[in-house]
Amino acid sequence: MANSDRPSGFTPVGYLNGAPWNGQARLYSIAAAYATALYVGDPVISAGGADANGVPTIALAAATGGVRGVIVGLGSEEGLIANPANLDITYRPAAATTKNWYALVVDDPNVVFEVQEHENGTALAATEVGLNTISVLAAGNGFISGWEIASTTDATAAVTATLQIKLLGLSRKPGNVFGANAKWLVQFNVHELAHGTGSLAVS
Repeated sequence: MANSDRPSGFTPVGYLNGAPWNGQARLYSIAAAYATALYVGDPVISAGGADANGVPTIALAAATGGVRGVIVGLGSEEGLIANPANLDITYRPAAATTKNWYALVVDDPNVVFEVQEHENGTALAATEVGLNTISVLAAGNGFISGWEIASTTDATAAVTATLQIKLLGLSRKPGNVFGANAKWLVQFNVHELAHGTGSLAVS
């Protein structure tokens, strides 16, 4: 049976020590003038600086390079004023607004994520487990992130230390097998908060 094609970006599932993800995330801001859509499941980077409340600002990550973490919640400044618990939106529109937005970001470099492999040509195989690769930037569908990791046709997995994603193995779920649209467990191999990593903030 073929793997289902349901990309949803990066979903936190656990930690490198084997513990399940405990829901911990940190608050970040999105500038009102930022004109790029953001979704739950999107990887992000530091955008340089902070808002008037001192909350660090983020922007969408690139398909290569380092990351700050992954969005697990979104909400507008206006919504948060009405209810501080309103970080339950899945999508922040691309159009600039008059209000800042905020995101809950899983920024612990030891978190393990589940992510779908891009269906393109030759799929990753068992021999690629433990190697590093890149992610594939794909637009969300208006509801959820479209990010995936590269197939072998997209990019060759390698031992190269600067590659963004470390392949930890297949997600252990019924019916998930090597091949197109496989669900993988990964760690961000290049992370802003990892030991010895320089600032990746953009100006």
